[in-house]
Amino acid sequence: MTEKMEQNFHPIQISDREWVNEKLKESNHASCEYSFANNFIYAKAYDVQVGELFGCGVIRYRDKRKKGQYSYSFPFGNGDKRAALETMRALCRQDGQALQMYPVLEADRTHLIEWFRGEFEIDADRGDFDYIYTVEKLASLRGKKLHGKRNHIARFMDAQDWRYEPMSAANIEGCREMSKKWERMRADKWNDSMEEELNVLDEALDHFEALGFVGGVLYKADEIVAFTIGERLNADTLVVHFEKAYPDLQGAYPMINQQFILHEGTGFTYVNREEDTGDLGLRKAKLSYYPELILKKYRVVESSVVFANETDKDAIEHIWQVCFGDDRAYIDLYLSNRFETENMLVIHADGRPVSMLSLLPVTITIDGEKHAARYVYAVATLPQYRGRGYASKLIGHAFAKYGEPLILQPADEGLQRYYERLGFDEVFKQSPCWIYNPCTEKVTRMSENAAYEVAEDMTFVSENTGQIRMAELGNWEVSEVSAKEYKEIRDRYFDAEGYVEWDEEAIRYAMKENVFCGGAALKLTDRRSGAQGVLMYRVCPQKSGVKALQVVETTLDEEELSEILPMLMRDTHTSQAYEKNEGGMILRTQEMTAWVCDDGYLNLTLG
Repeated sequence: MTEKMEQNFHPIQISDREWVNEKLKESNHASCEYSFANNFIYAKAYDVQVGELFGCGVIRYRDKRKKGQYSYSFPFGNGDKRAALETMRALCRQDGQALQMYPVLEADRTHLIEWFRGEFEIDADRGDFDYIYTVEKLASLRGKKLHGKRNHIARFMDAQDWRYEPMSAANIEGCREMSKKWERMRADKWNDSMEEELNVLDEALDHFEALGFVGGVLYKADEIVAFTIGERLNADTLVVHFEKAYPDLQGAYPMINQQFILHEGTGFTYVNREEDTGDLGLRKAKLSYYPELILKKYRVVESSVVFANETDKDAIEHIWQVCFGDDRAYIDLYLSNRFETENMLVIHADGRPVSMLSLLPVTITIDGEKHAARYVYAVATLPQYRGRGYASKLIGHAFAKYGEPLILQPADEGLQRYYERLGFDEVFKQSPCWIYNPCTEKVTRMSENAAYEVAEDMTFVSENTGQIRMAELGNWEVSEVSAKEYKEIRDRYFDAEGYVEWDEEAIRYAMKENVFCGGAALKLTDRRSGAQGVLMYRVCPQKSGVKALQVVETTLDEEELSEILPMLMRDTHTSQAYEKNEGGMILRTQEMTAWVCDDGYLNLTLG
């Protein structure tokens, strides 16, 4: 069966245009890859093939230079997509490979989740997303936000020595020569991707009419200075595949952009200007036109480790409750604030997720430089599925997928030994606890066990006033702190070798989670010096029945803490105060093997 289906695929040819376009028309996709012409011009670089399976069109491709396996489009057209997908899986298994697909759009992602629950890893790369604009916006450039574009165009038009022409056989060779000159002007920035693009452009110019392209050519002083090539993508969308302009000529890019839409955009509602490929300069340029939509496109690979999706939340809550004992309100707090469909990996068994871990982005300072890393959180497997290596499989998958160091905080010594066997090292040392003794009015550092023994023995009763008086604490002015302010103060204070830096979103959640647990975050300003600090605390009941003030994190030193704690304890009705830093571990990448750090800082670990 698979051998017969394999014969359905063949190298893409001009003669395939009619039937492929008919299938594409049935699906009416807005993604730039769902274009016959676009696939044809990339055929030499990516060994592009087309085939029909169960009434669906399918495109497959691979990078010939890398000799990799084929990736497939999602089946398009009005045929049996599920049957086509099963055949594509069988073809890949025949070659000992997992099915890979790109691009997959939102509606097709939904089908995959429904038809093949827990069998495909589905995630997206921001650099792959298409920028879609309205024709009206690009043609008129109305509004204050686009004032700069209009100014650039006005400067281009000042000398009245310009003209626009549709691309045709009469000017195609001139465009080819212009692209070569453009290449020479960018010699200092040249790379393999640019070389590939010019080769693909030659294919487009060679087959311009046969592929149904439309184009526009911009002249200044009778010289071609810019051109654009595009085509109809679907019922209401024009796609722009190429846009070239001399970079040193003011207004050339916005001028060809606008003129092409004015002349060739008639009858269309939208313009797809393709992705930015992760180029931050290109991203800035595309965003400067304020797209109507940034179209998310997914990459898919068949896998036993997959990302949790929106339909898995009940199963995730069940795992969390069974393994950690937290109540539903706390779990919902995390899931509603930090869960995304691409930051929690799960393994399915018996039709549901049974093992999970979250992967949260952080930055760590290594040899004085900032590096991306992932914080591993809430690793859990239902008891009846333990002993199958699921947790280690999840960690190994995450490490291989991202190629970034993994950071975590073991809950106890047994788990620390487990993670050591997986290759984690202790880098974020546990700091000695401090405990504030109201009787001596001193902060004392000691081991965690000793601190708890002292805390349990304390019988100090604060002179509670029954009022919260947080406007000031002695010489310190107290105010609320935003996540942005907290992060800025925190980063200034802690930034050093081995510092784990959370982004503003994570700080915001840590503050919210702390409030949920009976705490608060304060900004403290010293009236004497103007220095600012932060303090995050929560009120915790102790075994003895009294309430303790746990300082979750602070940038104040021991002397400053000793100054404010009596008043803070008074206002929070607590009888003890303490702080502890649990430390943590890291799984190093190969590039980090020589890195040595004995006092990295990890905190605000979300629970």
